[in-house]
Parts: sequence; structure tokens; C-alpha cells
Amino acid sequence: MALLRLQNVQLSFGGPALLDDINISIEHNERICLIGRNGAGKSSLLKIINGKIKPDSGEITKQHGVVITQLEQEVPQDMTGSVYEVVAGGLAETGKLLAQFNQLSIQTENQDEKWMSQLESVQQKLEACDGWKFSQNIESIITRLTLDENADFNQLSGGVKRRVLLARALVQDPDILLLDEPTNHLDISVIQWLEEFLLNYKATLIFITHDRSFLRRLATRIVEIDRGIASSWPGDYDNFLRRKAEQLEAESAENARFAKKLAEEEVWIRQGIKARRTRNEGRVRALEAMRKEHAAIRKRQGNAKLEMDSGEKSGKKVVEAKKISYSIDGKKLVDNFSILVQRGDRIGLVGPNGVGKTTLLRLLLGRLEPDSGTAILGTSLQVAYFDQLRDQLDEDKSVKDNLDRGADNITINGKTKHVISYLQDFLFTPQRANSPVNSLSGGERNRLMLAKLFIKPANILVLDEPTNDLDVETLELLEDLLLNYKGTVIIVSHDRTFINNLVSSCLVFEGNGIIREYIGSYDDCMQQQQERAANEAAKAKQSQQQTNKTGKSQAQSTKSTGKKLSFKLQHELDGLPKEIEALEQKIEETEIEMASPEFFKRDHAAAQKVTDDYQKMQSDLEEKYARWETLMDEAK
Repeated sequence: MALLRLQNVQLSFGGPALLDDINISIEHNERICLIGRNGAGKSSLLKIINGKIKPDSGEITKQHGVVITQLEQEVPQDMTGSVYEVVAGGLAETGKLLAQFNQLSIQTENQDEKWMSQLESVQQKLEACDGWKFSQNIESIITRLTLDENADFNQLSGGVKRRVLLARALVQDPDILLLDEPTNHLDISVIQWLEEFLLNYKATLIFITHDRSFLRRLATRIVEIDRGIASSWPGDYDNFLRRKAEQLEAESAENARFAKKLAEEEVWIRQGIKARRTRNEGRVRALEAMRKEHAAIRKRQGNAKLEMDSGEKSGKKVVEAKKISYSIDGKKLVDNFSILVQRGDRIGLVGPNGVGKTTLLRLLLGRLEPDSGTAILGTSLQVAYFDQLRDQLDEDKSVKDNLDRGADNITINGKTKHVISYLQDFLFTPQRANSPVNSLSGGERNRLMLAKLFIKPANILVLDEPTNDLDVETLELLEDLLLNYKGTVIIVSHDRTFINNLVSSCLVFEGNGIIREYIGSYDDCMQQQQERAANEAAKAKQSQQQTNKTGKSQAQSTKSTGKKLSFKLQHELDGLPKEIEALEQKIEETEIEMASPEFFKRDHAAAQKVTDDYQKMQSDLEEKYARWETLMDEAK
């Protein structure tokens, strides 16, 4: 029996139905991806499944006891407390009791009679509602997601906050987990961690995403919403693309046949008096039915038509940075970095959130002065900069007034267009073109930024997170535009497919201000990074083995000399070789772990902890060798 079934579900907010006669069955352990244009009704369908909104008509049936939870799309601004309190909050009243018990339990002061009374009261309430089983579940999930239960939620990074919200959804032990754009604003390492977690999670997933790599890894079935109709496509995303193309081709041919037949019937009905006297009334009624059918056809929304003027050629050298460094509040973001960017280069910037990618863009464009080093811009540069924070949009002005200072006409590649016609190329209706920017969705804001960006000629295009909130079709059109663009392109993005399809090299931020350039697509660069890490680990291992042999030889030599030390110092000296050998073994095991491809898929904080532990072990090893040499000298 299906976990949940939607039958003849319809939803409308005025005008054509947003969701029209939806019929979907959801089974155990499926991973269903909802796809469709921005505004097609995907999020509304999730809300219907979750019971947050009621459809205008239709029936929703689900198995008795089925639990449905949804991961919030955005981090709530008013959410406060420790990680444990936020996670426990997913259990409503039981969660509040558990959070209160946890808070009382960690108090090391004021454990007086009042404290004891409060603790006993909370314990009794938890026993009455069988809350202890939920306590074990909370602790288990917090451990699985490698979270610190005592950490302050508001002090966490965006990626870790999303992980806490995922834990909050999971504590309810849902049968169906709903995710609306779960990868938005996450860096690649967190996205990869989320992929691995969800692949091994034993529940039904229904998710919305525009991240094609994420979609390809997870989906076992595609449900597309197109013109109000939901169609189900078993199999992976590539299978859907192939079969959808075949369907659209067949639909286009059928529409052409219908249009031809209708046109022939319209000619017949308009024939002369003689024809009208002898006309077949059944044929007339059939024509009326065809007219109604034609009027009811909801044509597929056209694709955005992206066009850009690459302007005049820039000089061969676009920008040359020599040994630039930059820090904020003592944190090194860029450390002794050098690069020569030449005309026609396509460069991707890759790294965790907050690591300094936008800062490097501003340094290279001359919008920020480095603490040391130089960044020299080339000649004849026309820069178009897509700002991650959308600061170039005036929230209070209309969509059309945000373009070219409100001009009625614009010129692209020497062709003049009315501003409304130009905005229609970016899928803005005339009515939407007169709406204020503050009423736009995230995807619409991105399309407006692209429309604004492409008005003026540019021979260097800098895109800082351009893919957020764009539907897949618009993403692919943007890719096509950039592939045919003749200028220089620098991209910051966490969309692996987007980077793979466009760049010829990547600048990878490896922490502590270290930025390395790798040649090739994103996948090529990650492979090279792993190979470099493995080579460095192998060299370090070889060096340590050599040092270890030398140390053992010297230790044996010390014993043979029979030089006298105090009992305490001699005991320390005799024990150092074993300590050194054990520490080298741990370092070797850590190097193998760091050289593994799986290491780079971890959460950034977890990977950083392993790196920090490794560096500390190296430091301890140096200290032990230094101490061993000192004692050896004293023994001579």
C-alpha cells in the first residue's frame, strides 16, 4: 500500500490552475525529485503533502501513523538556543521538556532544593509522555550528524545550521522527508556530505532541487510539473531527459496536426451560401469542440532568450597578481597568491563559504587593496560583475526601472529593443515588468540581475553565485550563452555541473589563505588535488621512515656506549623510541585517511579537525626528536 496518495488534486490562486488534477502515489523508500519551471507549483505541492495548505479539490489519503516532516528552505532568523534545544524543538512539547532537562543536567552550580524539585518535576513529565525514548533518538542523530549539542546555534556557520535543521526534522523519525532546495547557499563539501547522508537514509524523500549533480545522485523517480500537470517518470534524471525530449517532439507534431485540421475546418465553415446550406451539422458541432479544445491548451512557457555583447577585445593580459595577501581581523584569507589571467580564460573559484572567494574577486578587480603584493589590471577592460548579494538592484523601483536607469529602449549588439520586449526574453510578463523588485522571488531576482548585466558590452564577465534559484532550463541556457561568449569569465559557484561545463581551470581555496590553481574542469581539479595530497603524504611517510631508522640506530648506539644518566633521564631516554614509533604510526594512519578521496567529501569542520590533529602530531614528533637528541648529547 502506498504511503500517501493524491487523487484529482487541484489548486488555483486565480487564473489557470497552478496544480490541475494531480494524481501521484508515493511508496516506501523512494527518492522523488519534483522539477519544473520557477513558479510551476513545486513548493505548493510540498505544502499540500505536508498539510500546510489545503487544495481546492481532490483527495489525499495516507497510511495510518505516517509521519511527514519538512526541512526548512531558509534558516529561521528568530531561532535561538543550543544545538540540543533547537533539535529537540522538532518534538514540540516533548522537545521542550527534554531541552529543559538537558539544561538542568548540565548546571554545575546552584544545585539546591529548588533545582532538585525542578529536575524531579521534569523527569516525571517525561516519564508520563514516554519522552526518554526521544532523548536517545536526539542524542543518536546529533552524534550521526557530528554536531556539538552545547554549541550556540547563532554562532554556527550557514552549512552547520542547515545540518542542525536537518537533525530537527529527523528527530521526528519521519516516514516521508520533504526538502525544498536543500543545497541552496551550501558549499560543495556540505552538499556532498548531504548527498551521502540522504543516500543511506532509510525513508522516503521528496525533494526540489536545481542542482543537477545532486539530482543525478539521489533521484529514483522524477515528477515534473508542467502547465499544471504532474507527470511521473521512473528512473534517473538522464532517463527523464531522453524520454521527455521524445514526448515534447510527439506533442509538437500532434499540435501541428491539430492546428492544421482546425485551420481546414475554419476555411470550410467560412465557405459561401451554397456550402452553408449543405453543411453537416455534426461537423459544425465538432468544429465548436475543436475551438474549445484549442482555447484550453496551455502552451509551454518559452525559454529565456539570453544574449550578450562581448564588446571590444581586451588586452592579452587581463589581470596579473603578484604575491598578494589579505587578512580580516587576523584571519588570513589570501596568502602570497600569484596569478596571470589572460584574455579568454575561464576560471572557477571553489571553496567553502566564508573562505574568501568574493574577497579574491574584489582584489583581482582592483576594488580592494591587498595588505601586500600587487594586482595590476590590463588594458581596455569592460567588466560586468554579477553580485552575490544583489546589491545592484533597487528594491523600491520596478523591474523595468532597474534596467538602464529606466530607459524605454535598450541596445544589444547594435539592435534596439523596447525594455518590455527585452524583459520578456527573460520570462518577465508586461505586468511583472512593472512590479517592484521587493516582490520578486529568488529566481526572478537572478534573471533580472542577468538582464541588467547583459545590457552593456563587457569583455570580462565576473559571476559570483549566479546559479542560485534558477531553474534547470535557464541554467542550461546561461551555460550555452557563456560557452559562446568570447571574453574572459571568472565564476564563483557551488554548482558542480555548472563549473564542470564551463571552466578550463579552478582556483581551489585549501584553507589558511592557501589558494592553488588546477587545470581542467571541477572533477579534473578535485582528482589532481587528491593526487597531490597523496603524493605529499607518501613523501612525508618516506621521510619519517628514514628518520625513524636513523633514530633507532642512534638509540641502539646509545645503549652500547653505556654512558651514564640519572635513572629518571635514562628511563625517559629508553622510552622515547617507542613513543616516537607509536606517534609515527598514528601520523601514517592519518596520512592514509587524508589521502582518501572520501576525506574531501567530509564536512569542512570535521576535515579541519583531522588536519589540525595531524599538524599537532607532527609538532609533537619534532619535540620528541629534539628531546631525544638532547638526552643523547647529555649521555655522551
